[in-house]
Amino acid sequence: MKASEIKALSADQRAAKLKELKEELFNLHFQKAINQLDNPMRIKAVKKDIARIKTVEREIELENANS
Repeated sequence: MKASEIKALSADQRAAKLKELKEELFNLHFQKAINQLDNPMRIKAVKKDIARIKTVEREIELENANS
């Protein structure tokens, strides 16, 4: 998911997506622990998506504070 796509989402949609990604990350870590993880690179991708969402949220927060 690109930052421009994230910026296009509403605040509620971003929060829902963040929750969904955190749940996916938890499940991936669980699968890794029991050796059933098919694609270990998916963990890295999910972490990056979470970071992107948090970064966009912070940018919007700072933008609103400066206004």
